[in-house]
Amino acid sequence: MRSSIFPLFRGLLCATLCAMASQIIASAAVRLPGLVSDKMVLQRNIQLPIWGWADPGEWVTVRFRGQYFETQTKSDGKWELTLPAQTPGGPFVMEINDIVLRDVLVGDVWLFGGQSNQETPVNRLTERFPEIEVSNNHMIRYFKVPYQETPEKRQSDINPGGKWYSAVSSEVMNWAALEFFMAYEIYNHTHLPVGIIASAKGGTDIELWIDQDYLKEFPHLLVDQEAVSSLQEMSTDKGSGKWMMPDFDDSSWKTTQLPAYWRENGFNKVHGAIWYRKEINVSEAAAGRHAKLFMGRMQDCDSVWVNGTFVGTTAYFGPPRKYNVPTGVLKAGRNVITLKLTAMGGDGEIVKDKPYKLQCDAETISLEGDWKYNIGFNMNADKELIKRADTKRKGSGLYNGMIYPIRKYQVCGAVWYQGENNAGRANQYATLLTNLINNWRTVLDKPNLPFLLVQLPNYMELTDKPVDSDWARLREAQFTVGQTVANTAMATTYDVGEWNDIHPLDKKSIAQRLILGARKLVYGEPKLQASGPRYKDMKVEGNKIIISFTECGKGLKSRNNEPLKYFAIAGADKKFVWAKAVIKGNTVVVSADEIKEPVAVRYAWANNPVEANLMNKDGLLASPFRTDNWEK
Repeated sequence: MRSSIFPLFRGLLCATLCAMASQIIASAAVRLPGLVSDKMVLQRNIQLPIWGWADPGEWVTVRFRGQYFETQTKSDGKWELTLPAQTPGGPFVMEINDIVLRDVLVGDVWLFGGQSNQETPVNRLTERFPEIEVSNNHMIRYFKVPYQETPEKRQSDINPGGKWYSAVSSEVMNWAALEFFMAYEIYNHTHLPVGIIASAKGGTDIELWIDQDYLKEFPHLLVDQEAVSSLQEMSTDKGSGKWMMPDFDDSSWKTTQLPAYWRENGFNKVHGAIWYRKEINVSEAAAGRHAKLFMGRMQDCDSVWVNGTFVGTTAYFGPPRKYNVPTGVLKAGRNVITLKLTAMGGDGEIVKDKPYKLQCDAETISLEGDWKYNIGFNMNADKELIKRADTKRKGSGLYNGMIYPIRKYQVCGAVWYQGENNAGRANQYATLLTNLINNWRTVLDKPNLPFLLVQLPNYMELTDKPVDSDWARLREAQFTVGQTVANTAMATTYDVGEWNDIHPLDKKSIAQRLILGARKLVYGEPKLQASGPRYKDMKVEGNKIIISFTECGKGLKSRNNEPLKYFAIAGADKKFVWAKAVIKGNTVVVSADEIKEPVAVRYAWANNPVEANLMNKDGLLASPFRTDNWEK
């Protein structure tokens, strides 16, 4: 049975170390960040940083819209310059030295963040919204930031593979649904180009999207950098770049017999990499000729060199190792085969009864028998150190890999749609969401960046009696942030979910509510009614509780003019019952015959309050609320 003592490093580090063996150092010519590419949208009416990497001292020239701008690369290989504020339009061409970026637009850029409902692809919605498949809008664009989770360190760039797509029919299936509908809503309102950058990943907690500096109130989410650094030092391979060379002096190395299990040779306490070297004699007839190297099977990750030439790697247990030795590598007489085997669980194995040989046309040489060996690195360290360095349950990983690298790209607003994963920890969520907003505003250098929030929709089965609810408490936390953090707006969505699908399809209605917040905060309509009724306060009058609201707009009403539903009332015993609720002006009077001395009211307080129907005459639903502060 395999050991699980190294969950942090076992699979990922093995694959990484193997890949490093064959890595080719890229040219140091001008390199651009992943977002700066064909079809990008640049934010209008604001100075625009353009940045990248090149050889130290290299001059970089950016040409755009008839102007050019120059800078010189610093000693660390980084360069950056700033374009003056641009009027909207396009398409344009941008040249950066010999790189030509085409089809560039200038308009409004929005950053979307969250988990899987922020990623729901449009191809799931085509039957419900057939307009998706015939979309023909080249002036709206979408970029999905590739996944990158690095809790130990902030990254300088996003992972490769991201691409800007327009919303023409041949590209629209690359979009996510909410981003598609929101881009259309913005474009239809402004008639200007729109760019959506989506930095989202399904099944993620909010704390993964927040910098360590903003998680200090939650010590259990902080990465122990001292332990990580210590463990990284332990994982530094002493043999890298040296022990595969044919002239390396291995006279001090010990000898072992291969093939064998590590445990047979006393290596079961090695959680890392062991290097093996074997000298063989090759005939004149085989020298310089192509050959095949059979290295049996191994656990876990092997890398193999012949006379210092890398010939192959396999990153996991299972496949037979069969590598080509190129012509010109073998020499007459002494040759050196080098094997590096990495197994993070202490269960390394060079499997017996498999072929280990160098096969040439002229001869076949067995590789079984004596090999010299040395330990490259061993992470069988203090278990407490390993525990401290484990980052799997820490915060900031996605912030480091998917937000920090794009911090210089200018945006006009953000949309946050997340909370499902945190529903069981709603008591922390208001603080976490507030910290996320402050964090992103700081790193993007926009202290007043508008944030649009999507309140969790309805989900799970209806209940016939008032109950407490994790999702209701999470919605309350979202509501609290919308009330207390400036320059935010929230879309209430408990009527557009699906009881049996955590990924409801009606992202169009959500976009239609979000655009109201965008119009109010970004597009110059501060007096626009963008919210449904919000709980303000309560007072008890006899056996009734009178609830007052803000954001009443043109007045209160019920959806479809039906009796109000999903109001519950309780006395001091904290036992809620369904209540009768009647609109009187801009208040709602709540009562129940069995509650003679009421003390608290809750509205839409359920996982699935789809039947809750209080709204204003502007057509916007009241946000769920409670007047008590009782724990579960």
